[in-house]
Amino acid sequence: MEGLRGFLQRKNIVISARRYGIDALGAMAQGLFCSLLIGTILNTLGTQFGIGFLTAQIITINEVGYTVGGLASFMSGPAMAVAIGYALQAPPLVLFSLVTVGYACNALGGAGGPLAVLFVAIIAAEFGKAVSKETKVDILVTPIVTILVGIGAAWVIAPPIGGAADAFGQLIMRTTELQPFLMGILVSVLVGIALTLPISSAAICSVLGLTGLAGGAAVAGCCANMVGFAVLSFRENGWGGLVSQGIGTSMLQMPNIVKNPRIWLPAILTSAVTGPIATCVFKLEMNGAPINSGMGTCGLCGQLGVWTGWISPSEKALANGAAAIVPTAFDWAGLILISFVLPAVLCWLFGLFFRKIGWIKEGDLKLD
Repeated sequence: MEGLRGFLQRKNIVISARRYGIDALGAMAQGLFCSLLIGTILNTLGTQFGIGFLTAQIITINEVGYTVGGLASFMSGPAMAVAIGYALQAPPLVLFSLVTVGYACNALGGAGGPLAVLFVAIIAAEFGKAVSKETKVDILVTPIVTILVGIGAAWVIAPPIGGAADAFGQLIMRTTELQPFLMGILVSVLVGIALTLPISSAAICSVLGLTGLAGGAAVAGCCANMVGFAVLSFRENGWGGLVSQGIGTSMLQMPNIVKNPRIWLPAILTSAVTGPIATCVFKLEMNGAPINSGMGTCGLCGQLGVWTGWISPSEKALANGAAAIVPTAFDWAGLILISFVLPAVLCWLFGLFFRKIGWIKEGDLKLD
């Protein structure tokens, strides 16, 4: 046993919830952002503003034409796998081999491909790290082991993992349609909490394929935390804190939440209010790429997702019955209120109450 521990330590193979559930998951979301999300944005901008080089099909693969954005989206599997390998501190030969693994796994996983890539890339990367530089023909052994283990694992587990993730996401979306009030609260609160925790709400939403009303509730929860904390902590952090949390991430407050969990209550209560308003009053749907559902106001990706979903729904949204619409003034009002106005006002009011009763004290929300 001591020998195994020493080997794992020497190979930097750390089997822990933090390494796999936080580092790898967060990196996977970044890989998705740099491929699928950016591709969707580029396609939408090209279509809506008539930008020729963004709408032109620059390459044809298997009789399918791809634009610049289409190619970016097409490479989401490799981008996720490489990002995960980077988070696991994989050596170069392992990292480069994960390109093949990610592509195969995402294709085999179908609609639930991102979750399959998470598991398979971790397995392939750790096996690759285990054999890396153990032989004199490392340049052959390491890529072969990484690719064979990765594709073998993908062949076995990607389809059922992808199917299970897709089925669970479908359950959430259908339940939200049937019970928009209760599920609006539940989805908004849980995704908002996930956004502030050191895990990736964007990756979770992408894995589950959340679009439609459930996606709208997720956007509401994320905005409640990001904008909410930005406004709630303005007296401690000023304009710098407003920007870093409002369009950056509310995760910056995690050290303060650990010290005093009560500072999270205004944002959680705000998400519990704005979630059902989004689903029941404004019927806010997020039909862009599912990853946008978990982005909130981070780079305004949540709002861009809603907009792109209105005019050019993602493939996932189309598969769930979405259709392009011409947004009305009511739609725009709902997006602005849910994303910015209500989170700012409600979280500020809840914060005043908790400050008054002494649950939140001066300096509790101060960022280092």
